[in-house]
Amino acid sequence: MIAASRTVVLDETVPASSPWSTVVRAGEHLEIIDLHGNQAVDCLLYAAADHTDRYSAQATVTAQRNIFLTTGSVLRTDSGTELMTVVADDVGNHDTVAGACSQESNTLRYGHHTRHQHACVENFLAEGLKWGLGKRDLVSNINWFMNVPVEADGTLGIVDGLSAPGKTITLRAEIDTLVLVSNCPQINNPCNGFDPTPVRMVVTR
Repeated sequence: MIAASRTVVLDETVPASSPWSTVVRAGEHLEIIDLHGNQAVDCLLYAAADHTDRYSAQATVTAQRNIFLTTGSVLRTDSGTELMTVVADDVGNHDTVAGACSQESNTLRYGHHTRHQHACVENFLAEGLKWGLGKRDLVSNINWFMNVPVEADGTLGIVDGLSAPGKTITLRAEIDTLVLVSNCPQINNPCNGFDPTPVRMVVTR
């Protein structure tokens, strides 16, 4: 929920399956609101002043000793730069390891008939072009709201999400941070309930 003491500087709805980006300035909050529930939101972060200083799943997981993200998680780069901090979380568990769907991975996992389907990697590439980013700038991403349990034998599952309509995660920018999002178009597994839906992005200061 948006605090009454904060001023809204950006409030946009990202259509189902679409990309989105903005720079969140230091001290500002980004709220990601799952409007209809059970929608995965793939996310990449970059220092706005230097896009080579970017989110590192490895550095983040190592520092917090937890592969899942929730309130208090600090999203870091390989150099140790703190990009954003999770300051509020209605869900309590967000994925760092399953990666982004792509046309190639769709074909491998779900069959050649899915090769034509749009995917998160294509969203990241299209949106990243606006900021001078290319394929070599894509790294392991965050999957907000995505439920990826780790089984006892180390295998990963992609199962129904833990979110619900109106559930929110709030991030505070520690430095000016470029946020790149793919509102996931995946329809072959339960991460979006087989039906991608819009999400709302609100930046406040």
